[in-house]
Amino acid sequence: MKHLLITAAALALTTTAHAEVADAQPNGFQVKRTAVLNAPADKVYAALSQPSQWWSKDHTWSGSAANLSLAPMAGGCFCEKLPNGGSVMHMTVVYAQPGKGLRLFGALGPLQTSGAAGHLGWTLSEADGKTTLTQTYDVGGYMKGGLDKIAPAVDQVLSAQFDRLTAYVETGKAP
Repeated sequence: MKHLLITAAALALTTTAHAEVADAQPNGFQVKRTAVLNAPADKVYAALSQPSQWWSKDHTWSGSAANLSLAPMAGGCFCEKLPNGGSVMHMTVVYAQPGKGLRLFGALGPLQTSGAAGHLGWTLSEADGKTTLTQTYDVGGYMKGGLDKIAPAVDQVLSAQFDRLTAYVETGKAP
């Protein structure tokens, strides 16, 4: 019940939010989400670099978001520690500009077992102490059956992560 109240509070604080599969073709797709947050861009950017605080444990290989890390600099790793000394490189940072944007290259989840890769990016624009945060994931390449088939599931997972991020930014806790 407490988690539901935190989620409801975060949604009430978020001025606008919109998610969609912007495009889906057999060879690629784009999912996009935008929200206006009641926080300055520097705070939003700092939160982005702490996925262990807001990413769902249900969408990790280890079963624990505490095992996630992100080094917000070109060449930095969005990585996860696995048991017995194992690890996963989910994505690599290709662009990092505090308060402005962060872009990563790679493949998330089941896309790692395909010939597909993408750019996961967040752009931030601040006005009057509020930040418009836009998240996009552009994926291209080969996946048996076509990438358009997996786009709705990817959109659902990334939308949930985005909602957790916005709640973390505005309330200090992810649902």
